This record gives sequence, C-alpha cells and structure tokens, in this order.
Amino acid sequence: MTAGAVPEIITIGRIGVDLYPEQIGVPLADVTSFAKGLGGTATNVAVAAARLGRRTAVITKVGDDAFAPYVRQALEGFGVDARWVGTDPSLQTPVTFCEIFPPDDFPLLFYRNPTAPDLSIEAAELDRPALQQAGLVWTTGTGLSREPSREAVLTALETAAFAVHDMDDRPMLWPDGEHHEHWAAEAVKRADVVVGNQSEAAVAVGPGSPREQAERLLALGPRTAIVKQGPKGVLGATADGEVVEVAPVPVDVVCGLGAGDAFGGALCHGLLSGWPLERTLRFANAAGAIVASRLLCADAMPTLEEVECICTSKV
Repeated sequence: MTAGAVPEIITIGRIGVDLYPEQIGVPLADVTSFAKGLGGTATNVAVAAARLGRRTAVITKVGDDAFAPYVRQALEGFGVDARWVGTDPSLQTPVTFCEIFPPDDFPLLFYRNPTAPDLSIEAAELDRPALQQAGLVWTTGTGLSREPSREAVLTALETAAFAVHDMDDRPMLWPDGEHHEHWAAEAVKRADVVVGNQSEAAVAVGPGSPREQAERLLALGPRTAIVKQGPKGVLGATADGEVVEVAPVPVDVVCGLGAGDAFGGALCHGLLSGWPLERTLRFANAAGAIVASRLLCADAMPTLEEVECICTSKV
C-alpha cells in the first residue's frame, strides 16, 4: 500500500493473540500444546479482506509488552496497514484460549483484565478524514462494551461514508449493569449495513425468526440487514424489500471461531465489488465454511481463488 494512501477498508476493534489447542475434543486442563495466531474480530476481518486482495487497515491498540511486536509483524505479513495500531502503556496485549469440541462448541477464555488496550481507543484519536474517504468502515459490538471505545465506535459509524456494523456481542466482556440492548440499537441506527447471528440480533431487536429480526433491524435505519444462522445458512434483507436466503456450505468443522470473521471479510469484498446481495452472501458463506474447516483464525483466512473454487463447485 502506498504510504499515506487511504485503505479501502478500515476496521476498528479487538486485536490479540490466539492460543488454540492442538488437541481436539479435550478440556483446557488436558491440552498439551497450542497453536499461536493473530486474533480479534476486527483484526480477523481486516486480514480476511486483505487475503481477498483488498487494501485494509485496523484501528486498535496493543500493550507495551512482548506480544506487541508479534502482533505488528503479523499484520504486516498479512498485508494489513498497521499505522493506526496504538500502544497503551498500562495494559497488556490480550490473549485468548479456547476449547475445541466440533461441530459447534468452542468455549473461549479471554485474558483482558482489568480491560484491554483496544477498549481504550478514544474518539479524538480517530483519523476522521480517512474514515470519510475509506470505501467501507467496519465496527463491532464488543467495542461498545466500555468507554472510551464506545464513543469511538459510535463516532466512527457517524463519520464513515459507508459503515458496516458487526453486532458481535460477548457478554463476558461487558461490565455488570451495562445496557447491551440500548447501545446495540444505537449502533444499528448509525450503520448502513448490519450483520450478526440470531443471538446477536436479539440483543438489538429481540428474538424472532431471521426474517422478523431483519425487518426490525431495517426499521432502525440500515439499508441492509444480514442474519446468520450457522448450519441453517444466512438471510439478507434490504430496505427496498429484497429478501435473500442462502443455504449453508457443507463442511467438516474443525474450529468455527473464525468463520464469522471470514464471512465478514468476504462480505466487505462483495459490498465494495457492487455485487447483488445473493452473490455476496454466497461468497461470504463459502469463505466462512473454509475457515470453519481449519484451526486458527487470521492464519486460516482463504484466498480469492479458494473461495471462488467453492462458489463455482456449488453452482
């Protein structure tokens, strides 16, 4: 990427180091070795889109510790612009462990105490001209869990020329007493596109069928709402009345934790390509399926050729 050039995609939010067990189907107490990888939803989405040929950057922060150089080097290796990766001198770069019980049980253990550097991003630190010039800005629900990150996320949504909000909700990362529902809805109101699974959509608009949830999300203001259903596929709806349902891509699941982020990066690629909604969702579904069949998150993100191969075979 040319120095100073504004990326096509800017994400804002979590970054960290994933330590995922190399032994499948056993609790952490019995794991003997781990694979290390770059992680964090916003970071994974930036990596996923970069793998598809997009110019990406992530706005985040790390600690002043031994993991910070690894994180920066990993971003560079994936082709993600790290110019907006700051350093919080008082907090540690987060580490995340998981347990792997395919096909659908992957408990996470976050080390983000007392909080994480990426939640110390301030609105005043944002490069607003870059947010306005980028083709797409991606935010996440986890960034709403604490101040000053909450204000930064809402500011990014309001500033961006085109904003996509991932309703990613991690209740264990919210302080007791915080109102997930209120802030989730506030973010949806400011976005052009919203995406999340049924549980995440329920935080903002309550439970219901995927179509009912999509309609309620659209009523808050976005132009497009996407509700993921895991093994049941995905539903997308637009304010113009289009409703698209896409079936899942069959896959032998190894670890499903990065699948949603691969879906997100591919979604960004499809949106910026100007594709019809159905094509975009089929492409994103294929990217997610590929990563579900692999162990790590950022390291597992597929290339354009890999995703197109899956899409072609489904035609």
